[in-house]
Amino acid sequence: MFTGLVADLGTVAAVDATDDGVRLRLQTVLAGEIGEGDSVAVNGVCLTATEVSGDAFAADVMHESLRRSSLGAIRAGSSVNLELAMRPSDRLGGHIVQGHVDGIGTVRGAREDGFSTVVTIAAPGDVLRYVVEKGSIAVNGVSLTVSALLDDAFEVSLIPETLERTTLGQVEPGSVVNLEVDVLAKYVEKLVAR
Repeated sequence: MFTGLVADLGTVAAVDATDDGVRLRLQTVLAGEIGEGDSVAVNGVCLTATEVSGDAFAADVMHESLRRSSLGAIRAGSSVNLELAMRPSDRLGGHIVQGHVDGIGTVRGAREDGFSTVVTIAAPGDVLRYVVEKGSIAVNGVSLTVSALLDDAFEVSLIPETLERTTLGQVEPGSVVNLEVDVLAKYVEKLVAR
């Protein structure tokens, strides 16, 4: 489980794609805190560290994760949002993020609003059904508050700190992002449907 508060902006050192899946090697200042078998959120996707050495760790990405996320298009040299799994003693500064991507969205555009930047993200209907204004959503693993809900998209307002510390400062129209809705909304829907 994660909080959606990015701990480091890591770098993809290598991408080894085979018919069986993809092995990523990621450089990060967090490597010394990671052990083999630990969960690490990479752009919001929960991956397991399979090897740790020096300032890097490796993780395998299975076909299911490649289909549901933007990790299939990742390249060596790309920046990624990294977060270590939450400890029971940690503050829950964001919201409960599982690292289980629900779908991908596409950045439509961004506009300045004072010192914040409002980003519009188009999303599929099966994701938008769980998105509410002032609710939480994880975008590339970053816990954000939905500032507006549109027919086929939503908006988030980003402060300069978020733009600087995460990959969201690098998005532009057409960028593909991983989306994870608040898991509580899915549980409520299932309970109400019964």
